[in-house]
Amino acid sequence: MRRRAQPPPSPLPQRAGIDPVRLRLPPDPDGAWPDLGSYLAAHYAGGPGAEAVARLLADGRLLGPGGRVLHARDPYEPGGYLWFHRDLPAEAPVPFAVRVVHRDAHLLVVDKPHFLATTPRGSHVTQTALARLRAELDLPALSPAHRLDRLTAGLVLFSVRPEDRGAYQLLFQQRRVYKEYEALAPHDAELAFPRTVRSRIEKARGVIAAAEVPGGEPNAQTLVELTGARGGLGRYRLTPHTGRTHQLRVHMNSLGLPILGDPVYPRVTDPAPDDYRRPLQLLARVLGFTDPVTGIDHRFESGRTLQAWHDRAAWETGPGKDD
Repeated sequence: MRRRAQPPPSPLPQRAGIDPVRLRLPPDPDGAWPDLGSYLAAHYAGGPGAEAVARLLADGRLLGPGGRVLHARDPYEPGGYLWFHRDLPAEAPVPFAVRVVHRDAHLLVVDKPHFLATTPRGSHVTQTALARLRAELDLPALSPAHRLDRLTAGLVLFSVRPEDRGAYQLLFQQRRVYKEYEALAPHDAELAFPRTVRSRIEKARGVIAAAEVPGGEPNAQTLVELTGARGGLGRYRLTPHTGRTHQLRVHMNSLGLPILGDPVYPRVTDPAPDDYRRPLQLLARVLGFTDPVTGIDHRFESGRTLQAWHDRAAWETGPGKDD
């Protein structure tokens, strides 16, 4: 089997933990693009990137191999590479720290706060756990083995070396990781626990909320256990056996026990991104697995607590806090 040629090294370093964009120029059998500028104009035509790329060319911020500055009149070179950094929008800093739980040559486990996305997506780019950790720990090759919702706090696992990334990602794909969550939700004395919730969950692209599909083959399963109750509030241990989008939030809502602070279930409320007053009371508490690289058995536990269990009044009135 013929090995695919590796691209040349990037002439641009990461910026605030974000990789530069790498673009490979496609074949041009019809000679449609006499120069680089004509290709880029066609490639980004009608989109928001057209003006941005024009600025990059004008400012000399579009680079080829070896750091050569590219210009609109440069000849088009099929199969060639170019790199650039996107102009990133300003982001309000998420005022909560990412705590390192474990670090070795292969593996990084952190305790993520509420409101911080795991990886860049949409309007959250530099204010993400991945970007912060790459910059703060000087780990430019760091990559996530899985993802935790922005609103959920708790344990996230990252691969330190690119050659180990696939092995750690496979752990989660093959469900060889024990995951345990803690949630705060209303207490209903008429509901018996423990109980296993099974359903079919589907999420349409562009729709915020996932939905249970009645009558479909179940694709989501969660063990729900009540570990404490006081003042109408229940403390629950959630053990997912599958990993559907918003699975725990959907399953708790289906029991009539929506998790405190959930802005999507049972209804979408759309709070401002910098409204930190009522964090979702959901915590990825435990991760357990056998390390596929070293063979070591690991069990990690979050050091965070869910605020509403200790002081619901403070949680309801703010200002925001992340334990």
